[in-house]
Amino acid sequence: MDREELLNATPEDSGAPKKQESPLVSLEKDLEFYSDTIKEVAIEIMVEGISAHPIFIAHQHQVSIGELILNREELNTDWSIQASTLEEFVEKGIINKEKKEPFLKVYKKPENFMCVFVIVPEGANFIYYPYKKA
Repeated sequence: MDREELLNATPEDSGAPKKQESPLVSLEKDLEFYSDTIKEVAIEIMVEGISAHPIFIAHQHQVSIGELILNREELNTDWSIQASTLEEFVEKGIINKEKKEPFLKVYKKPENFMCVFVIVPEGANFIYYPYKKA
């Protein structure tokens, strides 16, 4: 699924009552704002040998995986971000051991994309979001 599908990007009808904006619209805004910091943390995770596969968790509530790196309340944003790894996701059973190889086949280059596990009330899913161009 690509970013546009996730963001429910459809042209607005003029005169029609406004639909509730998808929370993923605010997520895109926050990921753009957080991009440099997330990239720095991803590089740190890889350089320090913690993991070759950093995963970031975007949420608006409390989660018990990863380490909080960007707090929405402190930064006056809509989403908090936690840093984690593929290994922790497998260890906690979020990614089934049998699904690890298929996951790695679609895992995008962490130097160019952040792997984000987005948690919303309706469920959770992985997205890949490109880092800002320097």
